Amino acid sequence: MLSIIVFLPVAVAAGLLAFPRLGDSAVRWTWITASAVELALVLGLWLAYDPATPGYAYEVNRRWIPSVSSGYHLGVDGLSLPLVAVTAVLFLACAIYSLRQTQRIRSFAALFLFLETVCLGLFVSLDLILFFVFFDLSIVGMYFVIAGWGHRGAARAALKFFLYTFVGSLALLLGFIGLYLSAEPHTFDIARLAEQNPLAGQGVAGTLVLLALVVGLAIKTPTVPFHTWLPPAHTEAPAAGSAILAGVLLKLGTYGFVRIAMPLLPDTWRRYAWVIVIVGVLSVLYGALVALAQRDFKRMIAYTSVNHMGYIILAIGAAGLIATSNEQAHDLAVAGAVTQMVSHGLITGALFLLAGVLYERGHTYDMGSYGGLAASAPRFAGLTAIAAFASLGLPGFSGFIAEFQIFTGSLGATPVATALAFLGILISAALFLRAYQRIFLGPPRTAGGTTDLTAPEAISIAPLMALAVVVGLFPRFLLDVIEPAARTLGDLVSR
Repeated sequence: MLSIIVFLPVAVAAGLLAFPRLGDSAVRWTWITASAVELALVLGLWLAYDPATPGYAYEVNRRWIPSVSSGYHLGVDGLSLPLVAVTAVLFLACAIYSLRQTQRIRSFAALFLFLETVCLGLFVSLDLILFFVFFDLSIVGMYFVIAGWGHRGAARAALKFFLYTFVGSLALLLGFIGLYLSAEPHTFDIARLAEQNPLAGQGVAGTLVLLALVVGLAIKTPTVPFHTWLPPAHTEAPAAGSAILAGVLLKLGTYGFVRIAMPLLPDTWRRYAWVIVIVGVLSVLYGALVALAQRDFKRMIAYTSVNHMGYIILAIGAAGLIATSNEQAHDLAVAGAVTQMVSHGLITGALFLLAGVLYERGHTYDMGSYGGLAASAPRFAGLTAIAAFASLGLPGFSGFIAEFQIFTGSLGATPVATALAFLGILISAALFLRAYQRIFLGPPRTAGGTTDLTAPEAISIAPLMALAVVVGLFPRFLLDVIEPAARTLGDLVSR
């Protein structure tokens, strides 16, 4: 089942490329159909999943590279299944949104289907080499999306994205090799490494391996000071590319922390958790303050991603500090971090698609060039308002559930850092309200077009916000999946 879910999109992509006579309309609808089938399969996976079952569900473990004890090992638990689901949702949304795409639609669709396989494969990987393969392929896929369909500065932004994140993947590989060499017997299997805890009590070796993992994952997330590739990549990428980059690809980094760094290096993670907390708070405040200074709407959203990823880093750092002293707070912080990954994917994915709508109307992201769009595009204004308020973490949206858990779980361990992180919410409120006033309120300006959302735009964006509201009002269906896995992670980190 997992293998079908992972490799169905890339198989469809190969089919699209193998039949060049297929018309553009057929390519678009094949892409949408494949993404819809993928979402249906993931929904079936979710409905059949039993959170009470220990270990991993739908597990597949086959020999792959036996000389280094690396296997084709797949499985899901409560940490990965929500991310698999949000991945399927976002890729379907982008497929529908791209019905208007006319430039080299076959290659565009094939790249997105390839990226869907890569992202799903990473989230279900239980082998470090398999994880690394998918991690690296995500860089390649997104590089071509930015370079091939981006705006005027796309080539430079794509190159910067590739070089930065490729350096991160090399650091990650060094960390994986360190874990492999420290294990006895040597293995790249994540479950076996978690059982062994091979670097327990090895201070210098554990520190170096953790440093390599943290640098590699922090670049992908990204956190301060490794974030500088993100704003140009988002600004120059096409709207659908930005939605996937923010909604899914950034989660490859944060997921790596909870799947690899925390459970495989528990004592070293606890020892340096205060550093992780500091990085998280700096990312929260820096991302919010720099976003406040932006005039470019899309660049502003990009910096809010740094801010929101900072909350996740704060939570997992605080979880490390209290892993052995307050089990309930640890589990709450980790559950909040995973919920924030899901929430950010839905809300910021929608915001980037809305930014694409704005650019389609006025051919600029400069907020000063717009004004009064609410009068001529009420549906566009309404959805943007909902997305903006959702991004603030207001009650009734998924962001509130996530941030409430993060702050509640982190406050006891890091009261000062958590209090400082609260300022990020205040700054975010200021920047989103100001942006909304500039673009949608006040007197009309010539740069803003008069057309409202088209059907594909509305159908792709509205369900993302509807899901954010469903999670905000009825979070139990999501938390019932996440919380048992958070407790299992707590048992591993507290060893």
